[in-house]
Amino acid sequence: MEIQLKKSDILEIGIKDEKGNPTGEYLTFDFGDTSLPLKYQQMVEDYQKNRVYVQNQFRIIDKKQDHKGKKLLSANEEAKIKVLNEFYKKQMEVYDRFLGKDGCKKLLNGRSPYWEMFEDINECIEPIVPKIYETIDNMKARIMGKYKTKKDEGETLE
Repeated sequence: MEIQLKKSDILEIGIKDEKGNPTGEYLTFDFGDTSLPLKYQQMVEDYQKNRVYVQNQFRIIDKKQDHKGKKLLSANEEAKIKVLNEFYKKQMEVYDRFLGKDGCKKLLNGRSPYWEMFEDINECIEPIVPKIYETIDNMKARIMGKYKTKKDEGETLE
């Protein structure tokens, strides 16, 4: 005997390379997953926190006396690049919690992090966001339908 769960709430999005050719990789979103809206919300909050962190670190670096030795970059330029690399690493982990394991790597398709990477990833996520809000509304309706008592009739879950 075999059983299989319904997959009606699962969305698979194919990933293409920079030339528009399919990579064979997919991002999978389970809109029946009750934690998906929380993951999305946390991703947005963590992104803002990480941006503030970078801005604060840049202010601190700018207040330090800069010196240029025989290296290509000055001390402050080097420090800023290190902060940016730290930001990219943290932010990729934040996105992976929402996109799934190695979601950023799949989207980057072998590329190293680059300046506009997060704008590109946000653009990929943008069409999914309305579906997340729709899922939240559906969850509210399902909860109300399943756990409503006679006393609750007329009340709304918000």
